[in-house]
Amino acid sequence: MIEAIPAATLVLFRDRAGEPPELLITQRAAGMVFAGGALVFPGGRIDPADRVHAVQHPELSEDDAAARIAAIRETVEEVGFGFGLGIHDLVPFARWLPKHRQARNFDTRFYIARVSADAPEPKADGGETVRAFWASAADVLAMCDRGEADIIFPTRRNLERLAQFDSFDAAVSHALAHPIVPITPFHEEREDGAWLCIPDGLGYPVTAERWTSVMRG
Repeated sequence: MIEAIPAATLVLFRDRAGEPPELLITQRAAGMVFAGGALVFPGGRIDPADRVHAVQHPELSEDDAAARIAAIRETVEEVGFGFGLGIHDLVPFARWLPKHRQARNFDTRFYIARVSADAPEPKADGGETVRAFWASAADVLAMCDRGEADIIFPTRRNLERLAQFDSFDAAVSHALAHPIVPITPFHEEREDGAWLCIPDGLGYPVTAERWTSVMRG
């Protein structure tokens, strides 16, 4: 098994009055080894420099602080600005640890944070990221269901979970009410075929997808 690479992802919320919040979504370049062409949340691997800066925050564990720093840094790199966020503006939401046998694995910490309702439109960096935009979780899922975009298994599960919330505050309450443990998808054979599954009880409304429809990265 290939050792997992520590990584971090930032889900930014832009609340809208009377409507579901918009989330910051990016599209990876088609030639990227991991999730090429797919819609994702901003994020990436935790660099050694992130751990150096993490020591400035002894109130957090080194891994948590480094992941928060990486999540903000990667967002700035991918869309051109950082929305004025500090690491304490980030709320832990989930942690995913897929275990592919012959592929790159990431141990990814997901964080959520809120930006102002008048936050600017993002701009893709044109390298790793070729598109960036605001959209509700439900709208992104609908795009993918219509065949207009692709998402990998963890992104779909998180979008389904995020689509439950009518505000950032609701998402925070939900996150605090559920344990954050590494989620490792597993294969399960059922009477109607093979499924890729995640454990119950972690806040996800959908915990299985047919193996034949899964995009794994």
